[in-house]
Amino acid sequence: MARNKVTVIGAGNVGATTAQRIAEAGLADVVLVDIVEGLPQGKGLDLAEAAPVVGHDSRVLGTNDYADTAGSDIVVVTSGLARQPGMSRDDLLAKNGGIVRSVVLAAAQHSPEAILIVVTNPLDAMCHVALQASKFPRERVLGMAGVLDSARFRTFIAEELGVSVEDTHAFVLGGHGDTMVPLARYSTVAGVPITELLSGERVRALEERTANGGAEVVALLKTGSAFYAPSASTFEMVDAILRDRKRILPCAVYLQGEFKTRDLFVGVPAVLGRRGLERVFEIQLTPAEQAAFDASAAAVKELVDKLG
Repeated sequence: MARNKVTVIGAGNVGATTAQRIAEAGLADVVLVDIVEGLPQGKGLDLAEAAPVVGHDSRVLGTNDYADTAGSDIVVVTSGLARQPGMSRDDLLAKNGGIVRSVVLAAAQHSPEAILIVVTNPLDAMCHVALQASKFPRERVLGMAGVLDSARFRTFIAEELGVSVEDTHAFVLGGHGDTMVPLARYSTVAGVPITELLSGERVRALEERTANGGAEVVALLKTGSAFYAPSASTFEMVDAILRDRKRILPCAVYLQGEFKTRDLFVGVPAVLGRRGLERVFEIQLTPAEQAAFDASAAAVKELVDKLG
């Protein structure tokens, strides 16, 4: 039986750590691609040399050549510039749009049946670039944002209440940015909504910290941005797809009328399996939540329009 194959484009912190998680779980052989000569080869070799100690037989190959990526089941796109302190996600738009377009064209040519997972920011807009460049159906172009945002929300909920993160669940919908929509009444601790466990003021504070989660890490690091939690979140999506687990994970999906939104990538609960997006898990929003969701979708549309 042939092993799964995952290509990770971009050998920076997010890409290399994602490659490490996939290989060390024995989930797939990994090809790490980057434009910089020697960088993916060096990191690939280093990861391969850890295999005897960690105890897995996944192959890790670093390369500058997209021919090595041929026949990938999943292609993860992390390439692009990371956000610097004081830099808005919009500043990244034009630069990363060009990068994502070129790498997706190259990857799609060699792996026409692959599922694309876009991680590059500004996330929702980059998903549009990937969809256009690949010409893949919407089931095979997904954005990783909601898993990360929900993980951040869960971390803060667990800290606030002094409970295990395993017993927390959180739903964060909408665009990946300041307009994201953390749904407090669907966010629970052992099944109990946090709105019954915390004051409205504390809930709002946690929601706000979640929306600024990426910026908080960037401000502390001063150079570069988060990569441990983003790579873990990307891994969770890869795992759900390759193992056909039908996990319900919040992802950026090209909506076709769901949540009253059309022709836009926005974060929603999605059932992920071997075919990629199996279906959108639609939940009933209150008028206030729908309004927040619509505002988030409008912010995404503005970025997409700027891209032309």
